[in-house]
Amino acid sequence: MRADMMKPIRMSGHALGYVVRRGFSVSEVEETIRASVWEPAELGRLQCQKDFAFGKQWNNVFYGTKRVRPIFVEEPHEIVVVTVYTFYF
Repeated sequence: MRADMMKPIRMSGHALGYVVRRGFSVSEVEETIRASVWEPAELGRLQCQKDFAFGKQWNNVFYGTKRVRPIFVEEPHEIVVVTVYTFYF
């Protein structure tokens, strides 16, 4: 297990402000970070993504899959989620 897997994950206020608008859950973000390959993102941040079975409507359109893509920073004692993007397809 990677050492970063043990660090707590903290959602920033900005990220939490988008939970309803973008349709993700904190548990999906945590699962994505813990289970996916991390890649570099802009401004020295990190990103990863994971697809989840969705199978319902979002904004009056039916989608089978939801992709969750958190943008985060790894600090010495925690992982801080800056924002989260979701994509439906």
